[in-house]
Amino acid sequence: MSSIRPLIPLLLAAGILLGGNGLQGTLIALRGAQEGFSPATIGFIGTTYFAGFLIGCFTITPMMKEIGHVRSFATLAAIASVGALVLILFINPFVWAGVRFVNGFAFAGLFTVMEAWLHAGVSNENRARVLAIYRVVDIGSVTGAQFLIPVIGIEGFAIFALMSIMTTLSLVPVCLGDRSNPKPPENVKLDLRRSWAISPLAAIGCIAVGVTNSSFRTLSPVYAEQIGMSVADVVTFVSAGIIGGALVQYPLGYLSDRWDRRSVILTTSAGAMVAALALAFLAGTTPLANFVYVFVFGSFAMPMFSLCAAHANDRAGPSEYVMLNAALMLFYSVGAIGGPVAASWTMESFGPNALFMFNASVYLVFIFIVLYRMQARSGVPAERRGRFIALLRTSTIFARLAGRPQRRKRDED
Repeated sequence: MSSIRPLIPLLLAAGILLGGNGLQGTLIALRGAQEGFSPATIGFIGTTYFAGFLIGCFTITPMMKEIGHVRSFATLAAIASVGALVLILFINPFVWAGVRFVNGFAFAGLFTVMEAWLHAGVSNENRARVLAIYRVVDIGSVTGAQFLIPVIGIEGFAIFALMSIMTTLSLVPVCLGDRSNPKPPENVKLDLRRSWAISPLAAIGCIAVGVTNSSFRTLSPVYAEQIGMSVADVVTFVSAGIIGGALVQYPLGYLSDRWDRRSVILTTSAGAMVAALALAFLAGTTPLANFVYVFVFGSFAMPMFSLCAAHANDRAGPSEYVMLNAALMLFYSVGAIGGPVAASWTMESFGPNALFMFNASVYLVFIFIVLYRMQARSGVPAERRGRFIALLRTSTIFARLAGRPQRRKRDED
């Protein structure tokens, strides 16, 4: 694919950078548990990351307007690199929460820069495939980085220094290979109303993905440790979910470029829900069963954001890519702020398996929303849509009675 060649330096930088960030998320959960932090405390630290992420979504577009893509990337990567070193200097949950807040701010900008850069360099005909390659790079680097934990260990300075080194090295390919650097955006306003109007389904999907993926990435190491896995098995468990997502990213992107993206999103959501239920009720404490089911879960859960982003960007103009992708990151962070807290509370109340029961309940509600949006777009008669809304409301009430948190958004174009 010739259109990917100018983006290779950016993809290389993304691989190095995101590997370090993914390593940090797992390490904080494991080291925090070793230091005696409760699941609620670890969930709170994860929430502060996404709170910073939310703030970053509001500030990145003015920054890109003033200094461009490359200098914005360099500034934010330097901030993230410093944060990795502060974590080992002060082992305290409040300090860690503050560092994760700052890192969330930085990575919101880094993700927006990279994804707006990618969208500016591709067409609708190959958009999902290029995004899938980007996600494969993301997921593959995160997976490889996980196995540094059992090799280096979670104690001491070395693993934290390595995270800082990886973040800093990501600057090299971007700064040396910026020939594809797009022009700074002319419209810097973060217009949430316009972003919602472009695709309500993508906006709600990003919120749902934020809830589920943040709770999985933050608390899956805690789940694995609580059911009796060793450090090596915890890393394998987390990596199995990530590897599943990496392997399926491109095939799902390829299918969504040729079929209705909403149908692919619907199928993917259903697969993630079924896999989450299997982890909750069938996997037990057997490592192999957990590895298999989390592999399937990751295969469906991890590509969801790319599919929703591709669906939204199909409907956006070239001048709206930066604004839209910052908004999608914001929608994601809204869900991600609440995800770890709600999931950690559920785990403390009902046990570690409740992590995946919580995720399955979110996917169930999103499936109903996708079905409604598909019918609304296709011109289904009003009386049938009314019955469907009633069914959606009934399912939401039932889920609340069952004690599982749910989310409902406006159902309008």
